[in-house]
Amino acid sequence: MTDPADLAARVREGDLRLYELEDHADAETAAATRRHLVEQETGVDLDAISDYTFDADGVDANVENLLGGAQIPMGVAGPVSVDGGAADGEYYLPMATTEGALVASVNRGLSAIRAAGGATARVTSSGMTRAPVFRVDGIADAERVVEWVRDNEEALREAAESTTSHGDLTAVDPYVVGDSVFLRFVYDTKDAMGMNMATIATREASELVEEETPASLVALSGNLCSDKKPAAINAIEGRGRSVTADVVLPREYVEETLKTTPEAMVEGNTRKNLIGSAKAASLGFNAHAANTVAAVFLATGQDPAQVVEGANAITTMEVRESEDERSESSTDVSGERPANRAESDSDGGDLYASLSFASLEVGTVGGGTKLPTQSEALDILGHAGGGEPAGANADALAELIAVGALAGELSLVAAFTSRHLASAHEELGR
Repeated sequence: MTDPADLAARVREGDLRLYELEDHADAETAAATRRHLVEQETGVDLDAISDYTFDADGVDANVENLLGGAQIPMGVAGPVSVDGGAADGEYYLPMATTEGALVASVNRGLSAIRAAGGATARVTSSGMTRAPVFRVDGIADAERVVEWVRDNEEALREAAESTTSHGDLTAVDPYVVGDSVFLRFVYDTKDAMGMNMATIATREASELVEEETPASLVALSGNLCSDKKPAAINAIEGRGRSVTADVVLPREYVEETLKTTPEAMVEGNTRKNLIGSAKAASLGFNAHAANTVAAVFLATGQDPAQVVEGANAITTMEVRESEDERSESSTDVSGERPANRAESDSDGGDLYASLSFASLEVGTVGGGTKLPTQSEALDILGHAGGGEPAGANADALAELIAVGALAGELSLVAAFTSRHLASAHEELGR
């Protein structure tokens, strides 16, 4: 009996549970059964939810109790030239969002960047973390555990790496709080975001810690990782990719494309993104970096909950002398160079802008990257699947997100310094 109506009746009668349907029917029929049941129970027509293009049999690793699909509008911004450590060339940026004005804002920023010859981006560090917490009797035992860990990193590495052919353990950092010992394991997970890889590897290493020390494992994740929560440790030590994008915009492009001045941009960024964020005790010193991160995450199959860490970014802006001004003022009338850049700034300078992410967690293999629309979006970027060398595609994705988010920062800061923010949302946000 594999008719959706019959199976739904068995669920209502308590003969089957929702999660058992795949044991009695194929995945498509199981999903149709759940829709039939929910429609009857709620009176809601699920025609839109039932209209999806992915193979129901192929998403068992992504979702349980499959009901259907959620569609989000996808736009595209660009093109823009990127000089990255892994991303090198001209790119279009796919963005899935329900927020009107977002893609237009990023596109405007990319237009200014493109006119200036493109942006530069680099991944400066990479490492996915998992931090189990252990119980000990007291500080003396905690010291013994820490000493053992420091003396036996190679043994821990061998245990952890026995679970994967794709990840490398690069560090184990101990932290002690009373009778709790936290060990923050750091992994190079190549092109995978790597959370599952890190968890499985850390479980194996934790068993060795228990065998060889007085420590007893309490939780495989002790929240010092720290995953899907705002955390200063991620801002300082990094998690996933730490990546920066920057650009120098000539004054004329700021005035013509962004409708403001470099000086106004610098003041707006300082007062809003730096002083305002400090007053709010924010971990993110930026205007709206999470907007671009979320949109590209949804488009390319990243874990949307990790936008939390993706908002952990700092935007900087300063006025710099133009190339012509530098050549003219490299020496003053006395033949001496200016003491510092600030002393040489003038109202004729260009705008330098950067955006630095401390903990951008991305991958181009595994998870949601295998879904049809998300895979196509990665193909648009030219960085789907495993990279050559390993890790290059995930590095490239991080660099491209950083450039897109930098464009969004430029556009939004320009909008409020020129007092166009509300009118743009009225026109495009509808």
